[in-house]
Amino acid sequence: MAKNPPKTDRQAVIDDLRKKQKSAERRRGFMIVGVCSAIALLIVGAALIQPIKNYLDEKEFEGLAVEDIGAPASACQPIETKPADGEQDHVPPGTPILYEDAPPAFGQHYDMPDTMERKFYRGTDRPPLGTLVHNLEHGYTVMWYDETAAEDEAVMEQIEAIADNFEGTSNMRLKFKAVPWTEADGGAFPEGQHIALTHWSVGGAENAGQGEHVGVWQYCSEPSGAALKEFMDTYDYMDSPEPNAM
Repeated sequence: MAKNPPKTDRQAVIDDLRKKQKSAERRRGFMIVGVCSAIALLIVGAALIQPIKNYLDEKEFEGLAVEDIGAPASACQPIETKPADGEQDHVPPGTPILYEDAPPAFGQHYDMPDTMERKFYRGTDRPPLGTLVHNLEHGYTVMWYDETAAEDEAVMEQIEAIADNFEGTSNMRLKFKAVPWTEADGGAFPEGQHIALTHWSVGGAENAGQGEHVGVWQYCSEPSGAALKEFMDTYDYMDSPEPNAM
């Protein structure tokens, strides 16, 4: 059998270069696969971050009573009231209405309230002020949050968790909404206060609409489920001009 001829120095160099080239190509291939795998993992990880965060946020507040969410009641200022008017003063949706208070607790309003189903609003999908004032006439408590609060995701998670405690449409005691208050809506809240609770009172539920109507406000530096519970216990849905309307 014929033997392979001995390699020349030149052939040996060429073979060595080819061997090194193949090794380099394999390393590049492994590197490309590794980089692609890492990128794929990052993409999948990024896609999972928000669902995981949402899940953890839900678990954080799961099972908590409303009074256990957010800051203590001491984060809120004393309750304020002023004489109210505007009962059944209805105007068509879109009619310009000027509310002197920030936010309103009573006054002229649109002829249809927002439905009871939705409790929490973010951004521009919030009902118009005139619609929400009609809800106040029906006994709702509205928690308004300003633009500073809206920019703080931890604060927004607390507000949403508070609103989740009021899910439902059959129990009138669940008449609650949490909504944004923006610079375009009117004046600013008092300095350092980023949350406002409002209610349209008839001077006590026992008066069944026959007492002195007042707007009720309580401003807070941060969300307080404890303050909200006290507020709604004091001014419940029956203490309103039209408590039996949805």
